[in-house]
Amino acid sequence: MVVLHVKRGDESQFLLQAPGSTELEELTIQVTRVYNGRLKVQRLCTEMEELAEHGVFLPPNMQGLTDEQIQELKLKDEWGEKCVPSGGSVFKKDDIGRRNGQAPNEKMKQVLKKTVDEAKAIVSKKQVEAGVFVTMEMVKDALDQLRGAVMIVYPMGLPPYDPIRMEFENKEDLSGTQAALEVIPEAEAQLWWAAKELRRTKKLSDYVGRNEKTKIIVKIQQRGQGAPAREPIISSEEHKQLMLFYHRRQEELKKLEENDDDSCLNSPWADNTALKRHFHGVKDIKWRPR
Repeated sequence: MVVLHVKRGDESQFLLQAPGSTELEELTIQVTRVYNGRLKVQRLCTEMEELAEHGVFLPPNMQGLTDEQIQELKLKDEWGEKCVPSGGSVFKKDDIGRRNGQAPNEKMKQVLKKTVDEAKAIVSKKQVEAGVFVTMEMVKDALDQLRGAVMIVYPMGLPPYDPIRMEFENKEDLSGTQAALEVIPEAEAQLWWAAKELRRTKKLSDYVGRNEKTKIIVKIQQRGQGAPAREPIISSEEHKQLMLFYHRRQEELKKLEENDDDSCLNSPWADNTALKRHFHGVKDIKWRPR
């Protein structure tokens, strides 16, 4: 199996393995789905942390308003009255004004947070350092765990406009957000290796050969963004170590230059002709007249 170290820009994303005979059309879609799936898990984890702290999402027409403005406009959070967490709620106001402040109790909060931590670990970039291959099944498992935790804490479900529910139903609207720039549509995804685009009409073996033990670094890119930057000859950590070595070497050379003092050569004990003059009796002869 060929090992693919998938990157976006200079950042490692995950490890994937595939046979060399894999069609690049299939491989590109597989890599893109895992990449986008990891982003979905990360977005859900962020929102579920907010859910554990401040309760469900407010209706769009109530978000960002003060309590006085809500009373003045006679607005009512009907879904907030239905979507009550198991075991009752604890009021914790959301300073941003996105959620209703009816947070789950401590026990239910820990259910959400523990599940979030487990899901984050499944799709973490640290899996690259650990040598763990991330598959679409692992991403789906993380999503199922998150969905199950929400159902335990909110058996009545979440409001239809809550981003967590919209993510689970694949109805999320990312327009105008940073997340929209990160997601890559499957039809527009490209894989690059060694400054070459891996064209979908070919097989992986057409580029890497028939050696199934090959490990390559591929970069995922959206069509139209041009070729990604090539990998540096040495890693950032190796570069740091090299700079540290040269800095220490320069400091050592500076100390040697400071200690390079030739004044000692004028001392009597440094005169290599002193013994010869002593035997000839010409020691301490002064040529100037008195």
